[in-house]
Amino acid sequence: MIPITTFAGRTVAVFGLGKSGLLSAQALIEGGAKVVVYDDNEKSVAEAKAAGFTTQNLRALDWPAIAALVLAPGVPLTHPKPHWSVELARKAKVEVIGDIELFCRERGKSGRDCPVVAITGTNGKSTTTALTAHLIASAGRDAQMGGNIGVPVLALAPFAPGRVYVLEMSSYQIDLAPSLKPTVGILLNVTEDHLDRHGTMENYAAIKERLVMGADTAVIGDDDVWTRAAAERVARSGKKVERVSVESLLRDGFYAAGSRIMRASGGKAEAVADLAGIGSLRGAHNAQNAACAIAACLTLGIDLPAIRQGLATFPGLAHRMQQVGRKGNVLFVNDSKATNADSAAKALASFADIFWIAGGKPKTGGIVSLASFFPRIAKAYLIGEAAQDFAKTLEGKVPYDIVETLDRAVSVAARDAAASGRKEPVVLLSPACASFDQYPNFEVRGKAFTDLVGAVPGIRPP
Repeated sequence: MIPITTFAGRTVAVFGLGKSGLLSAQALIEGGAKVVVYDDNEKSVAEAKAAGFTTQNLRALDWPAIAALVLAPGVPLTHPKPHWSVELARKAKVEVIGDIELFCRERGKSGRDCPVVAITGTNGKSTTTALTAHLIASAGRDAQMGGNIGVPVLALAPFAPGRVYVLEMSSYQIDLAPSLKPTVGILLNVTEDHLDRHGTMENYAAIKERLVMGADTAVIGDDDVWTRAAAERVARSGKKVERVSVESLLRDGFYAAGSRIMRASGGKAEAVADLAGIGSLRGAHNAQNAACAIAACLTLGIDLPAIRQGLATFPGLAHRMQQVGRKGNVLFVNDSKATNADSAAKALASFADIFWIAGGKPKTGGIVSLASFFPRIAKAYLIGEAAQDFAKTLEGKVPYDIVETLDRAVSVAARDAAASGRKEPVVLLSPACASFDQYPNFEVRGKAFTDLVGAVPGIRPP
């Protein structure tokens, strides 16, 4: 844990008693602050009180005596309307911040020599974060990975010489971190998301841009209008910008040419890495993730041989195009994280001869937007609430079976793929749906798929 000493001797309120909220409270206490905690959930308040925290309804708080309100990232800050605790804090002119801001302030006091790589984007940030941390660790350096992935930021090891922090950051977290100034900031892409939280695309994109605007070096995708505009503004502010594209040949920056990642300067380009044969980095979206991670690591002074070795050993992330088994020439891939059509498109674009397991709790728009990938699909196996609607979209275009459950989908798809006579058949779970009709989250769904694949007779590691 990172003790937060910047509020020592003062009183801080914490609202939201999930994992990050409780860690924020504990880190503040260990750093010498007085802390009161609260939540709208009475059970969470009771559990916090039983754990030894001071609980108090923040409606009855003496707000002028409070130094800051630490808000859990999932609690509304601005839209659809500010949470009541935020309104009370603002009325008393008390700043509202999050756990990332606590980290940033403590870093400014006791960890200035510790580089921070902060990563955001609508899609791909988890893979890019994990890959960047893996490349740094593979080069023999101490990489602490957390934030919006795996470990809350304040649960990471305390600041120490040579320690590098690699942080995935959601728009919610950036919104609560006004002093965020990473060594390297990565902005991958911006597409429509979280408008219920931010109101408009302009607001959402502006929050994402804050991360790179505050960075010493900004690594920014060049393949959508929002990030391209952000790169121009960051460059005009005088910051160093490394642009990354998988759609265009850049005169300056990093771009993908087939499986190779190129680095260009003044129109002259050299290959810095080749992703051919690295199954965990298959597809154009992973070429962008890899290029951004490479740019960040080069900025930190990691040499190319170490980067290339790290790329070759990257295992990938669970539930994100994770290769979980092989039987004969049939590959089984767990992409349970694909909870909408845009995410599923990345996997469908990365394989041919696909035996596709799809369905669950449907999202707006269904799979109509995936029509261009239908020729890649040998057959679909439809599960969950979305099965009937997906069947209507696929009718006459892709053969399908409505199998209802994941266990039957794996069994039938494995049989059909093995009997297909195709050169490289892939049984792909990429549902394009949320999991909540049959599973509590995409992780549980992905674990169920992995276990079912593991039980297929004759299966072996990929």
